[in-house]
Amino acid sequence: MIQEIKYVDGNGYDPYLNLAIEEYLLETTGKDACTLYLWQNENTVVIGKNQNPWKECRVRELEQDGGHLVRRLSGGGAVYHDLGNLNFTFLVQKGNYDLEKQLEVILSGVKKLGIHAEKSGRNDITVSGRKFSGNAFYTRGDKCYHHGTLMVSADLDKLSQYLQVSKDKLALKGVDSVRSRVTNLSEYRPDLTIDLLKEKLLEAFEEIYGCKAAICKQEELDGKALAEGREKFSSWDWLYGRNMEFQYELSKRFVWGNVIWQFQVNGGMIKDLQVFSDSMEPDLMDMLPGYIKGCKYANDDIRARLEEVPAENQAHRTIIEDLKEFFATAEL
Repeated sequence: MIQEIKYVDGNGYDPYLNLAIEEYLLETTGKDACTLYLWQNENTVVIGKNQNPWKECRVRELEQDGGHLVRRLSGGGAVYHDLGNLNFTFLVQKGNYDLEKQLEVILSGVKKLGIHAEKSGRNDITVSGRKFSGNAFYTRGDKCYHHGTLMVSADLDKLSQYLQVSKDKLALKGVDSVRSRVTNLSEYRPDLTIDLLKEKLLEAFEEIYGCKAAICKQEELDGKALAEGREKFSSWDWLYGRNMEFQYELSKRFVWGNVIWQFQVNGGMIKDLQVFSDSMEPDLMDMLPGYIKGCKYANDDIRARLEEVPAENQAHRTIIEDLKEFFATAEL
């Protein structure tokens, strides 16, 4: 039975640190306690634990715009976070996990704003049939959390831009996101702010659990544990290195001929590569896979391998430079 509740208001927008805080709060959750953590990410695509980043997100475009790709612990689909979005997490031990009660905090908090929201299925919360909150769940031992998004004034154009997948991607494996009609709560309450929503959620949290919440500041948490968590969530291995196999075909016509690249990728590494071309330099084309296989499936790494390819004549040098230029912006 819940005997105490805690409220943690995240004060930064670093998505890797925010996930580290979430995991830390999970690990330190007390037996008869429930914690509500509210937090925000800036210009971030968050994918589920078992999703393929290249399938779910225009990774290069996001990074070029200064955005972040993040992989969370929970399953489910990809979501876009910006400062018009508020994230919530309920953290409890298994014996006190009560999804209906936790969702009631969200529904009640939104109701206090004069907006009638409803639960839809297992994962969504809607208003007028349009989704403004997606939910996901995670369990580790006897501890678990339920978290989700609350779209207040999110940039829906960027959401569509970064989560839209190129049609030429082939045979990608992984859990797909389910696209739904979405809306912002500000459509129903134009003066709504993130701070006001936080205020109402805290009020609802205390009312529904029947006690006053202890306020915990981010600065009071274990800095060393958070730094270690941030390092994990921002690491290449966590984001891209999972054992997930897929194929991708890329083509380009140059002045000197057409080239088709067929990549076999697993764990974020190029395991195999076939290159087809009508170039008049077939020996060079035959060499390319040997230099590129084994490197990371990333533009800069492929370009670095192309630097190593020996150019025996001017035609070779031209082709190599053209390929390096191509991979500077190619959408992988």
